[in-house]
Amino acid sequence: MLDRRRILIGGLAAGATALFGMTARSAMARTPVGALDAESMGLVPNAPGDQTGALQKALDRAALANIPLHLPAGRYRVAKINLKAGLNLSGVPGKSVLEYAGGGAFVSGKDADGVRLDGLVFDGASLPFDGDRKNGALLDLSGARDLIISDCRFTRSTTGGLVLRRASGAVTGCTIASIATAALLSEDAAGLEIAGNTISDCANNGILVWRSEASDDGTRVIHNFISGIRAEAGGSGQNGNGINVFRAGGVLVEGNRISNCAYSAVRANAASNCQMIANSCLRIGEVALYAEFAFAGAIISNNLVDGAAMGISITNFMPHGGRLAVVQGNVIRNVATRDDGSRGIGIGAEADTVITGNVVENASTVGIQLGWGPAMRDLQASSNLIRNAKIGIGASIDEKAGRALIANNVISGSRDGAIRAMNHSRAIGPDLALESAESYPNLAVIGNVAR
Repeated sequence: MLDRRRILIGGLAAGATALFGMTARSAMARTPVGALDAESMGLVPNAPGDQTGALQKALDRAALANIPLHLPAGRYRVAKINLKAGLNLSGVPGKSVLEYAGGGAFVSGKDADGVRLDGLVFDGASLPFDGDRKNGALLDLSGARDLIISDCRFTRSTTGGLVLRRASGAVTGCTIASIATAALLSEDAAGLEIAGNTISDCANNGILVWRSEASDDGTRVIHNFISGIRAEAGGSGQNGNGINVFRAGGVLVEGNRISNCAYSAVRANAASNCQMIANSCLRIGEVALYAEFAFAGAIISNNLVDGAAMGISITNFMPHGGRLAVVQGNVIRNVATRDDGSRGIGIGAEADTVITGNVVENASTVGIQLGWGPAMRDLQASSNLIRNAKIGIGASIDEKAGRALIANNVISGSRDGAIRAMNHSRAIGPDLALESAESYPNLAVIGNVAR
């Protein structure tokens, strides 16, 4: 005999489930409260034709009225879209797709203060741009203060992903993939945060933080996932970088996971007061963490490098003046000599640098390299642990080289000496961990433990 109470409860539950499903589906499709619906303004999801005119009219109306505009799920083929200041455009994440229709620029804007973009896909459709291939992008904005770009996807570009000039605000939670030049270029920022983005499969660079002239920038590049960065345009390091900071001062690069880059995980060029903190760098083709050329001030701490041609480099003191750094608390593993016979160095520094509390394991040439020929001034390597390097610590004894203190390091398993005087890449004299360093007046070697 059927239980009437069970039938009633079951019917109510089924009804509630159906109602919940309808409500959830409606919530996904519903235009946010207070927003304009782009479909009601002439946009047709998945229409085969070019909808540039209809979308531009809707965008202009929304920006002028200062009302958010919602783009329903679907594909919209457009080109030469211009974003005006104050625009707030949202979509259904992963489903509201702006697809490049060809014939010029894609999406751009000048004096685009206060623009907000959320939940949109910018698909370049692998079509060539008629504009400047080197500097073009799926999204190109200039003069964009208080910019917010969140939960968007940028893909299949024959140029760049995003180009932002004189921007402030944030780019967060975005996915940028299959890009022919750089995923994101920020130039002359005014306080920008680039956080929590996933970047992969880029032909030349991941994130570029540049300035037209050397000056303070203050951009924060934090907690991004970056992988698969090639160097198809060639060069000696201007391409192939996960993060490249150029002439931009005061940039913080923290907590990023960077892997499979042709050159560097983080490369700071002429960028003073740059901080590289707690980044994870795996399978890097050249120097993993790089501070080079005309800079003063770098902090490189608490990073992990596993697999590179060189772990950390503080370089170009002569003639460019690169100097002044702290390298502390890093773990550097498995740095190997390249096919051309270069690198295989854990940490290298030239001027005014403290190297302390680091662990270097498996360096094919030198664990810590102090100076290079005459390019050496005021270096300290203390309280580091170096295991299984060909030479534990090497220090330049060029007649023009400055001073270095090598103190209280633990060095084990060095095949060609724990501490050696160096003439560039050539070791000379005895192992200074076992014999006196008095013959080299520019070196003070104190309290090291070697076996």
